[in-house]
Amino acid sequence: MTWSIEERAWNDPAGTALRVAQRAELDARYGSGDHEPGTAPSAADIDVFLVATAPDGHPLACGALRRLDPTTAEIKRMFVTPPARGSGVATALLRALETAAAHRGWTTLKLETGTAQPDAIRFYEREGYTAIPLFGAYEGSPQSLCYERHLPRNPR
Repeated sequence: MTWSIEERAWNDPAGTALRVAQRAELDARYGSGDHEPGTAPSAADIDVFLVATAPDGHPLACGALRRLDPTTAEIKRMFVTPPARGSGVATALLRALETAAAHRGWTTLKLETGTAQPDAIRFYEREGYTAIPLFGAYEGSPQSLCYERHLPRNPR
């Protein structure tokens, strides 16, 4: 499978469709719509939003970065459509987010995933993310697991 990854506006139709699909999957996994501690990401607080598409333009995956402080950002809305899972697009998208972060001078990426997402847990651990204590709005959340990765000093 081949794809392209590009930065898009938060309200881009393909990105919006991917986030809607992610929300539906999470609602099904957690049994309700109440599974996100803290403020949901929005166009006002997302610094980078990437969308991966197939050669025909069909959206495959998305991911975003929200700056937490001068050197740290949080990965938000990382999602890959079920047919594209296992293709390598998730890793390519994650590396593109890491590169975008490094180019902005951010040296640490953090993220939250949930206890009902073993596939995401395996993915982030395989990709070099280390479990950390719950941070920010996730503190005290029984459904949350948090991870971080310190980025190399020289972006690719």
